[in-house]
Amino acid sequence: MTDPEIASDPAEMPQPPRLIGHALIADYVSRLDSSPGVYRMLNDRQEVLYVGKARNLKARVSNYARPSGHSARIARMISETRYMMFLTTRTETEALLLEQNLIKQLKPRYNVLLRDDKSFPYILLDKSHPFPEIRKHRGARTVKGAYFGPFASAAAVNRTLNHLERVFQLRNCSDAMFASRTRPCLQYQIKRCSAPCVGKISEAEYGRTVADAERFLEGKSTAIQQELAEEMQAASDALEFERAAALRDRIAALTTVQQSQGINPRGVAEADVVALHMEGGQACVQVFFIRAHQSWGNHDFYPKTGSGAEEAEVIEAFLGQFYDTKEAPRLILLSHPIEDLDLMEEALAGKAGHRVEIAVPKRGEKAELVENALRNARESLGRKMSESAAQARLLRGLAEAFGLPKPPERIEVYDNSHIQGTNAVGGMICAGPDGFMKSQYRKWNIKGDELTPGDDFGMMKEVMTRRFARLLKEDPERKTDAWPDLLLIDGGAGQVSAVHEIMVEMGVTDIPMVGVAKGIDRDLGKEEFHRIGARPMALPRQDPVLYYIQRLRDEAHRWAIGAHRAKRAKAAMANPLDEVPGIGATRKRALLQHFGSAKAVSRAGVTDLVEVPGISQAMAETIWNFFNDKM
Repeated sequence: MTDPEIASDPAEMPQPPRLIGHALIADYVSRLDSSPGVYRMLNDRQEVLYVGKARNLKARVSNYARPSGHSARIARMISETRYMMFLTTRTETEALLLEQNLIKQLKPRYNVLLRDDKSFPYILLDKSHPFPEIRKHRGARTVKGAYFGPFASAAAVNRTLNHLERVFQLRNCSDAMFASRTRPCLQYQIKRCSAPCVGKISEAEYGRTVADAERFLEGKSTAIQQELAEEMQAASDALEFERAAALRDRIAALTTVQQSQGINPRGVAEADVVALHMEGGQACVQVFFIRAHQSWGNHDFYPKTGSGAEEAEVIEAFLGQFYDTKEAPRLILLSHPIEDLDLMEEALAGKAGHRVEIAVPKRGEKAELVENALRNARESLGRKMSESAAQARLLRGLAEAFGLPKPPERIEVYDNSHIQGTNAVGGMICAGPDGFMKSQYRKWNIKGDELTPGDDFGMMKEVMTRRFARLLKEDPERKTDAWPDLLLIDGGAGQVSAVHEIMVEMGVTDIPMVGVAKGIDRDLGKEEFHRIGARPMALPRQDPVLYYIQRLRDEAHRWAIGAHRAKRAKAAMANPLDEVPGIGATRKRALLQHFGSAKAVSRAGVTDLVEVPGISQAMAETIWNFFNDKM
């Protein structure tokens, strides 16, 4: 995409105070041309209300200049508009891409926003090794190999990998483990791996098995089954009964896989099925992933609807944001038509590097796939709305219990985890009207060198200082939703007092905080709640709000303890070679294979070290100096 030409901004095109709403927009229209581009509508605080694209800026923006004929949402947006900004582009497709980038960056109130922009897992056949490994993969495709996906969830990938192990017996161990094996592992004993690490299968035969696995993931399972049947018959005729039995077991496993695939469309080889259901101002988008004539799972999304957008706008915005970081398939089936279908096809094709077709099927198998996705979207939204209503009641009860001015939109819960001060970690979980907000969870490695081991007060002070110092730096005017409405601290009066002291030092004194202490006999259900300037209080044992606070505290415990255990495990597995300058994974593996242990490496001389592949004279001296300087 080329750099857009900046047509105007609020500073360059000031408007008289009397011009607002329709009159303001009409004044801008008089100075626009018919170029394609992107427009932004801003309020009196110059906050972006809406970002839109246009094939023809003058024609599109003039629609907002009409005094009537708008939906309630658009009329409200126009009435709040005090400024407009325009960016012209060379093509209409550039305008679409620029619009999506600005929406993602600015998150305007009246735009449809995709709140769950997660990455999806793939299956990777890693071909950087003579005996390729099969494993789950997320993120950038930096490893040489074949990628299959996306799958809707890690569980869907794990199920498929489980089937593949039974049928094709490919290894799933790391290269380091592969190189260190001297006898087959348990995977071989339970017939989940062919044990190439110890020569139980030749490289050529293993390669044929890898090719079969690739064909299976490409949807050619019937041909594989026929070939296996022919091989089994040939082995039987040659009196190779053990091999024939092994092939028979593979055929049986492959048949089981075919029966457990779920919805397997015959006429659709590769597609994403995207269905939208809206109700009560809320929306659910259900996406089914069809690859190799197989359903690889589904995932639901709940985009923010921009204060009441119509179906076409919601689904078009969803497509643009969903495929911003994901490769689109060759076919996308929709439940609702979108306005600029040709532009969306062109934009997605440009990113994916192949033709992308977007269709709204009316009959046949494709329509059935869309109807199935639509039914799932409708049911998912119903469950979501029911859960949201229950969550809203809990938040209202929380506000009443602690005297908050309104139900909190963002609750932050803090906890620390350590063993006698070692591997100390601070954790924060976040919850709101939609439940736990896991993308907002945070953890901190406690760095305080002056802290006494086990000083929980000092640890909590450090965590709160780092958390709110960053908030004050990034959003001092509190324009984003990153600021909490309530702090829950795991601890009693002392913890609350320590946190309050830090908050006063930083000038943040308007956020309510509550300490959750175990109470009498540290018994569940007898929690005491501590607040600054108030007597300790308790909630009735059967109160739903008490159960809710317990769930929040338990989730904070789980998060902090998990972070602590991960840090402790990493420390336990630390290797002195990790600290040697210039020693990466490859050289480390070569040294360990040559000498057997890090201790043996530390005792080796320079002449011995240079015998290791990849270790030069200079690197050998660096290693020797590192260990001998420490001794």
